[in-house]
Amino acid sequence: MSDSHTAHHTRNTGGVRVVGLLSILAGIVLIIAGAATWYVVTDQLKAQDITVAEDAEWFGGKQVNGPLDAYSEAQVIEKHALEATGGKTYAQLEQDDPVREVAMNASFLRASLFTSVVAYGVAAFAMGMGVLWLLLGWSLRKLA
Repeated sequence: MSDSHTAHHTRNTGGVRVVGLLSILAGIVLIIAGAATWYVVTDQLKAQDITVAEDAEWFGGKQVNGPLDAYSEAQVIEKHALEATGGKTYAQLEQDDPVREVAMNASFLRASLFTSVVAYGVAAFAMGMGVLWLLLGWSLRKLA
């Protein structure tokens, strides 16, 4: 009876070990994908050679190459656009208003910068999930 119990126990732990290994592999893939995304976004931002405006609340004069300075530059672009349009957004300006183009360009620039901020967030999330999957897989294999 103990032999069949041992065989049954081994079969069950084998499945747990496989799931643990798959979790570890998924964790590695997520970490690599997140890190690659972070690198690509940083590289693309650096290539644009954007400098945070001096009058920004944070990071004035710093090259945009990360999520915080990209966010800071997006905020200062909004400030400058609202100054140029008398506090009106693109949608609030009359269609024939010549400053509407300023508001439109500011909106496009802000959207592009916010896209990079979101990409950084997704990359960080992927790396964090990768660490969790690694820990889960390691734990499953230890328990098995």
